[in-house]
Amino acid sequence: MNTLIFRTVAPFLTALMIVFSIFVLLRGHNEPGGGFIGGLIAASAFAIYGIAYGVAAVRRALWFHPLSIAGAGLMLSVVSGLISAFAGVPFMTGLWIYPKLFGVEVPLATVISFDIGVYLVVVGSITSIALALEEKDDA
Repeated sequence: MNTLIFRTVAPFLTALMIVFSIFVLLRGHNEPGGGFIGGLIAASAFAIYGIAYGVAAVRRALWFHPLSIAGAGLMLSVVSGLISAFAGVPFMTGLWIYPKLFGVEVPLATVISFDIGVYLVVVGSITSIALALEEKDDA
């Protein structure tokens, strides 16, 4: 799709969708949402950008190969589960720590690191599939 309107709107829509996907990721711990749906929204944003500007533009926009992003997310998710196993509680049990940053207590949990890992797995794998399909379209 090479229309002027779509190519003009695509970068703004992509940025808006990425920000919204991060919002959905972060609110998913207490309300509907989370890593999976946030990752799907982000992957859809990259697919829209790819439709407007081509696969090469998306690959330049991403700093890492999509499957590397998925691998890093899988590793983060597994490490999140192993932390609880090493702490002597069942695998995938949520653990919290409360460090102070600039005098403010910030709760950090293995739950959010697991969600971020799922987000990265979904973004990486679905973006990789979408780019492969778009490359086949270009040929």
